[in-house]
Amino acid sequence: MSKEHSEEKYETHVENEDTLTTRQGHPVTNNQNIRTVGNRGPAMLENYDFIEKISHFDREKIPERIVHARGAGAHGYFETYGTVGDEPASKYTRAKVFQGKGKQTPVFVRFSTVVHGIHSPETVRDPRGFAVKFYTEDGNWDLVGNNIKIFFIRDAMKFPDMIHAFRPDPVTNIQDSERFFDFCANSPESFHMVTFIYSPWGIPANYRMMQGSGVNTYKWVNAEGKAVLVKYHWEPKQGIKNLTTKEAQEIQAKNFNHATQDLYEAIERGDYPEWELFVQIMEDGPHPELDFDPLDDTKLWPKDQFPWLPVGKMVLNKNPENYFNEVEQATFGTGVLVDGLDFSDDKMLQGRTFSYSDTQRYRIGANHLQLPINAAKKRVATNQEGGQMRYENDKAPGQNLHVNYEPSDLGGLKEAEQLGKDHKPYVEGELVRESIDRNDNTKQAGQTYREFEQWEKDELISNLVNDLSTCKKVIQDKMIALAEEADEEYGRRLREGLLEASKKTSSMSEETAEEMHPLGAKEADQAVDEAIEKGHDADPY
Repeated sequence: MSKEHSEEKYETHVENEDTLTTRQGHPVTNNQNIRTVGNRGPAMLENYDFIEKISHFDREKIPERIVHARGAGAHGYFETYGTVGDEPASKYTRAKVFQGKGKQTPVFVRFSTVVHGIHSPETVRDPRGFAVKFYTEDGNWDLVGNNIKIFFIRDAMKFPDMIHAFRPDPVTNIQDSERFFDFCANSPESFHMVTFIYSPWGIPANYRMMQGSGVNTYKWVNAEGKAVLVKYHWEPKQGIKNLTTKEAQEIQAKNFNHATQDLYEAIERGDYPEWELFVQIMEDGPHPELDFDPLDDTKLWPKDQFPWLPVGKMVLNKNPENYFNEVEQATFGTGVLVDGLDFSDDKMLQGRTFSYSDTQRYRIGANHLQLPINAAKKRVATNQEGGQMRYENDKAPGQNLHVNYEPSDLGGLKEAEQLGKDHKPYVEGELVRESIDRNDNTKQAGQTYREFEQWEKDELISNLVNDLSTCKKVIQDKMIALAEEADEEYGRRLREGLLEASKKTSSMSEETAEEMHPLGAKEADQAVDEAIEKGHDADPY
């Protein structure tokens, strides 16, 4: 019998490049029906194709992020100017990503909302995450920040409490503005951020038209080991656009994915979004001459004292090929720095540096850095072993595979030679549990209020009144006091607005007046009744 005739005799299927297979590589010849006794069943436990398919489906989702669950992402590149303002970048940092005019570094960016779940609307009043992964020649650098340049708190100890207060009530599972303001009224350092979030800046029009910020204070280190403090700012070349509450509600009624769709479609049509990266630089140290601490992330560094210096631009020019693989499984950490970048003593940065990478190990596993979206685009060689879903051996060519430790004389990995001098900050002091000095909680909030345009002020007061009017008087009084301390007009308008709102609810019981509702949803209680009143009757079938 000829070979050709033999193959034809034993061929059981036709498989092409587009043929469906199982994960074991078995061609699937029937993807419509499970195997049963007769065409009505019962089914057999031996349905391997089905069991493999459904069991993987049962595990399709990984734990969503505790914060920043709702996100969108894109690929692109960062192009350095090679300078910091008019000076060579090397004066301030030896990080290679900033050296050499025109050098491009691949990046992946993930935008997000913070508080709500993975399928929440993109019109919520909430900070937006702005996380950038640079795949540099020295390994990955993650610049993880938000669209607003400050934050609610200055100490990482308070972060879990803050998020608990902002997330839905553990009993009702409904976000409640009273819980939000209860925390903020008793954490007065949050007032500057509240001023931003309750203004139109709390609802960016989309991801392409919002700013980004590293929020925390970092350090740059040059070849001599000298360090400076640095703040990062992304400015969109598309311009900045924000929404009023009414505008956001109208958009949400039509499309709760509008920002993701806007980003995706802009890139698809070749309208690539761009941001310019600026830094503010300050000599390392406590700077007692300032009325704020440069490590306090509830404060802005004044532009007139610390100018924004351009260092490069970012272009996003490629959409993900698979959302889950690239956007959902993307991992970021504030501790992911390359040589020439360093940590400051910023308490929030210190806390985030543990928390961010730890949550990724929990969500995706110890080997999350082997996933293509997270892997460095350069050689990797480690002595790490095992762990769930490990599939690559991080070994160097020619390495003795029996040696998974260091130091060794038997052919194991060796330490790299360091050329740049170490940055050696001097630290002295008692171990204490205290807030930083110069912690004025309202001065910059007042400055921010006065810099708002009139329509922004009006929207801020309206939004605050709408949500605070449902809160207990003790919370209202604390927020009014903070506003009055920040700016006379700010406090007066908030007090008058709440007084007027209380007249409208004076005939209501205290219980009715204190309806729970999400931030900005002042008519949420009406929606509950309207769903019943406007619902159309139907007979059972």
